[in-house]
Amino acid sequence: MVELASSQPGFLGIESAREEVDITVSYWADIESITAWKANVEHREAQEKGRREWYSDFRVRISKVEREYGI
Repeated sequence: MVELASSQPGFLGIESAREEVDITVSYWADIESITAWKANVEHREAQEKGRREWYSDFRVRISKVEREYGI
């Protein structure tokens, strides 16, 4: 899915963490890009497979990053 997502218009990047919980965060330029990714047929099929085979709890959060900085 990372390869497919990265080829979509508006894709900015992705981060994942796999420890006690699996978390993947993808970054998009705007809500239209997010909407198009959600509608992508291959992505929808992968989400359905994930729900059936791997994840008993699955959530999507759409958030706006206002700023990022390091210390």
